[in-house]
Amino acid sequence: MKKYKRILLKISGEVFAGEEDKEKKGISFLAVEKIARILIKIKQKHKGDLVIVIGGGNIFRGRDAIKFDRVAADNIGMLATVINGLALQETLRSMDVSSKVLTPISLGLGGEAFSKKAALIYLKKGEILIFVGGTGNPFFSTDSAAALRACELECDLILKATNVDGVYDKNPNKYNDAKLYEKISHDEVLIKNLEVMDSTAFALCRDNKKPIVVFNIKKIDQVVDFLNGKIELGTLVS
Repeated sequence: MKKYKRILLKISGEVFAGEEDKEKKGISFLAVEKIARILIKIKQKHKGDLVIVIGGGNIFRGRDAIKFDRVAADNIGMLATVINGLALQETLRSMDVSSKVLTPISLGLGGEAFSKKAALIYLKKGEILIFVGGTGNPFFSTDSAAALRACELECDLILKATNVDGVYDKNPNKYNDAKLYEKISHDEVLIKNLEVMDSTAFALCRDNKKPIVVFNIKKIDQVVDFLNGKIELGTLVS
């Protein structure tokens, strides 16, 4: 069994809206509390470093704002991730668990400026890191932020929580005969043009040999068993 000492978990913003909200908008305190409890379990049972990258789609999705200037839309989207991150941090604090929100964008209301040095110090203290604000630049997704932070902090694995069970040979929401891959290489993903991450993020993972596990967000409570080698989870891209 491979031991992952430092993992990065990418969570979409829609998770913070809760399953009861069909439109996946806003923040559900029950949903944030559920995620916080799972993160605590992962941290306690895995006993390694835990890094989180959060999306903001429950509050604002830049690609849906077709009448907005792209830069403005992406800036709003980055701020949306900050709201989710601060909500998660405060929920963890209420459970007596220390975490730190780090961001590449300037904030006066919460969050600390990202630097690799500061991040490593907090990890050494055993804190959960919550990265918000994407990369701090427009035209880059939170997938790109996840790939970038994983490379900067030398994470051993990226766990990408999504709305399907893993990587398929075609869209499982459209085709009933779609095949789920248990394992696949970075190169094969590119050759077959499979959707794992956006192209910028995936290229960064490939070039820096970062393995990715793509799994269903509904199975996030199984992450601990996966990390401890008890079960398989989603698709491993390596």
